[in-house]
Amino acid sequence: MKTCFKCKAVKSLTEFYKHSRMGDGYLNKCKECTKNDSNKHRADNLEKIRKHDRERSKRPERIQQNLDVSRAWRAEDRRRQRAHNAVGRAIIRGDLQKFPCIRCGNVKSLAHHEDYDKPLEVMWLCQPCHKQRHKELKEIF
Repeated sequence: MKTCFKCKAVKSLTEFYKHSRMGDGYLNKCKECTKNDSNKHRADNLEKIRKHDRERSKRPERIQQNLDVSRAWRAEDRRRQRAHNAVGRAIIRGDLQKFPCIRCGNVKSLAHHEDYDKPLEVMWLCQPCHKQRHKELKEIF
């Protein structure tokens, strides 16, 4: 058991992140308080953090990592890539129209496939809503 210096709650060690420089090997702030502080810092410094992320993504090792992830993603399920290509071609031909996110209305939307065997049946979701949808599907299956 350990007391969080921030919220003063007594919690089990599993509620604290490991930290090798601390005496007991765990951070003095619980995971919940750490996440809250991290989210607040990100919200307060969003432009600075985005600029840092953009610069970091240009590093050679990051570029290579992105290529490796993309190759693995394509190799994992070929139907997925074919479905994405079919959507792109259908939009260019005018057979499919891009719409705002069906959840939040954001105009920057992506085509989400519930079934890759039906490549032109898509839901239009922005990036955050798209990630949320995949989390929901992961919980179902």
